[in-house]
Amino acid sequence: MSTKAVAESAGATAQDPIELRPPRSELQMSYRRFWRHKAAVLGLTILIIISIGAIFADVIAIEPEETFYSFDELQTKKWLPPLTDGHLMGTDDIGRDVFSRVVRGSRVSLRVGFFAVGIASIAGTLFGLAAGYFGGWVDQVVSRAIDVMLAFPDLLLAIAILAALGPSLVNAMVALGLAGIPGYARVVRGATLAARELVYVHAARAVGMSDTRIMLRHILPNVLSPILIMMTLGLGGAILAASALGFLGLAADPPTPEWGSELNLSRAYLRTAWWVSTFNGAAIAVTVLSVNMVGDGLREALDPQASSWAR
Repeated sequence: MSTKAVAESAGATAQDPIELRPPRSELQMSYRRFWRHKAAVLGLTILIIISIGAIFADVIAIEPEETFYSFDELQTKKWLPPLTDGHLMGTDDIGRDVFSRVVRGSRVSLRVGFFAVGIASIAGTLFGLAAGYFGGWVDQVVSRAIDVMLAFPDLLLAIAILAALGPSLVNAMVALGLAGIPGYARVVRGATLAARELVYVHAARAVGMSDTRIMLRHILPNVLSPILIMMTLGLGGAILAASALGFLGLAADPPTPEWGSELNLSRAYLRTAWWVSTFNGAAIAVTVLSVNMVGDGLREALDPQASSWAR
C-alpha cells in the first residue's frame, strides 16, 4: 500500500465517530456476573421446576386418563416398585402413589421454608437496623437478646418454641422464623454500624430527615446485599430444618404429605421398599442443593472481590 493510501486510511479512521457505551450500573454488572455462573443458573432452573411442581401440585397429582394418581388415593396393590402399573415412583405401605405425594410434599416444604425465611429476614432486619443505628440501650437490649438466642442451635430452639406453641404446620413456620432472627439481626447490625457513619447519612440528619426515613431510604439499601445472600442460603437450611421437624412429627399432620414425615413413615421399610425413602430423600437433597447453588452464585455476583471468575 502506498504512503498516500495509508494517510487517507488513517484520516478516514480518525474522522470516524467513536461509539461510547453508557456505563453499566452495579445492578447490571451483578446481573451479568450471576448469569455467567453456570452452577447458579443450573440451580435456579431446578428450583423453578420444583416451584412450578409445588404450585400446580393439585393439577399434577390427579388422575388424568389414569396416568397420575392423587396423593391420598388408595390403590389395591401395595409396595409396587417404580415404573409399575403406571406408578412412576411406586406405591407405599397402604397403596398411595409415591410420585404424587413427593410432588405434593414439595408445596409444604417450600411453603415452610419461604415463610420461615420471610419472618426471620424481616424481623431480623428491623432489629438489626434499630440496634446499629440508635446504639445505646437499644443496642444493648437487642444484642443481649441475640446472644441468648445464639446460645441454642437453631433446630433445638425451634423445637423448644414448638413445644410451647404446639406441633402444627403454622407453628413450625413461626418457630423456624423466630429461630433464624439472630443471624439476620447480627449481620444487619454490623453493616448498619458502618453505614451510619457515611457522609450522606450525616447530611440527611443535618437537613432534619427523620430517623425512620434515614434507616429505610439511606441505610437499608446499603445492607440489602448481605440480607439477600443470607435469605437465599437460609432457604436451604429452613427447608432442611422443616424436614427434620416433619421427621419428628412436629410439622404437617397426616395424611398431608411432607418430605420429612414421609421419611419417618418409610424408614422401617427401607430394606424391602427402598423407593419411598429414596425419592423423598432425593427431593430434599436436590432442593437444598439447588438453593445453595443459587445462593453461592448470588454471593459472588454481589461481591465483586469474590467474582474474579467473571472478569
